Amino acid sequence: MVQFIQAQNVGLAYLEERFGLQLAQEEAFFIEWFENLPEITDLEKQDLDRVKLHFLRLVKRPPLSEETVKLVVLSPLLNLAGFYDEPFYIRGEQSIEISAEDEEEVIRGRIDILVIQEKFWLLVIESKRSSFSLLEAIPQALVYMLADPSQDKPNFGLVTNGSDFIFLKLTKQNQPRYAMSDQFTLLNRKNELYQVLGVLKNLSQVLS
Repeated sequence: MVQFIQAQNVGLAYLEERFGLQLAQEEAFFIEWFENLPEITDLEKQDLDRVKLHFLRLVKRPPLSEETVKLVVLSPLLNLAGFYDEPFYIRGEQSIEISAEDEEEVIRGRIDILVIQEKFWLLVIESKRSSFSLLEAIPQALVYMLADPSQDKPNFGLVTNGSDFIFLKLTKQNQPRYAMSDQFTLLNRKNELYQVLGVLKNLSQVLS
């Protein structure tokens, strides 16, 4: 009898055991988050400063929901990075199912934001409420990335709770492998949203 599991209840140990997922240790596996990042213009910095201001204003009146995080933080970032333009298009609330080879257990979930080019899933974004730990969101995002039907291209992911951001990369040739970026935060005196936008702009160039 098939057992259904919700994606938010899956941990890294389960993905390692059932899907053979491995953490890539070599730095060269995921250079897209730190190497050759585009410059951020002064106008873009002004936009990002407003995003930070709006977010900090909202967190004074909790709770701050996932939908608000997407509206106030993610939407401006994706727009500035070019993911609303050709050749990309965006889908929200995309349902997925994935199972290991024996198909005794099926993982179900809903991707918050999915960036697609033709038939390829390029960027999977999982947003959480502001009080949510990103460590709990990473396995969920990896489930969604594993569900991409294409096998020959890497997938990228982003998990965020509005204030903190971690990027992911997954490849599936032979054995699925993933890596994570450092954690960025807009709560530092130095607005790390500039770096987040730099990574997103770099990914849009790499994937276009």
